[in-house]
Amino acid sequence: MINNSIKFDEKGLAPAIIQDINTKEVLMLGYVNEDSINKTVQTGQVWFYSRSKNRLWLKGEVSKNFLNMKAINFDCDHDALLISVDPEGPVCHTGNKSCFDSDLSDDFQSDNKFIRNKNDLQILEKLINLISERKIQKPTGSYVSSLFDAGVDRISQKVIEEAGEVAIAAINKDKNNVIAETSDLIFHILVLLVESGVDLGDVLTELYSRKK
Repeated sequence: MINNSIKFDEKGLAPAIIQDINTKEVLMLGYVNEDSINKTVQTGQVWFYSRSKNRLWLKGEVSKNFLNMKAINFDCDHDALLISVDPEGPVCHTGNKSCFDSDLSDDFQSDNKFIRNKNDLQILEKLINLISERKIQKPTGSYVSSLFDAGVDRISQKVIEEAGEVAIAAINKDKNNVIAETSDLIFHILVLLVESGVDLGDVLTELYSRKK
């Protein structure tokens, strides 16, 4: 069994690089566990483990852009996988063929000072993962845990409050406060998404569909 050869981390997960078997282009990075690998082998389509939803998910279950598995290899340390696929359409939720379409070389000035990559949404994924962990683990003294304990009504109220703060800051032409309050608003929206069982990727896909 291939699972017996893989060294999963303490959460039972391993990173899986997805590569187009025809063009050799790297398409995306996902995480798999023993069950998702078994499903991939059994069905011939790539399954992952969603760290935000805490469940198995079939790539393409919403978009219908499935990944047809052709081969599975692991690295020399046996702690990462390379899955060769024949993709049925774009892989990235943005509609791009690959999730790796951002060139970081454009984000460096001549003095090598790093500038934020405008397409980099990794911070949102990290926040979603952190928020999801808080909901499950509920550590004592955690603000996020207290929101989940209070329920969807309280979380929704916080979203409304923060939206109002953003509007007030904008009316007052307070740019710094607009930035701060918008950050608070986005954070509480992420909490609401987790509480509502809504995947951030689905929201981003909807946003991308409005790009006209």
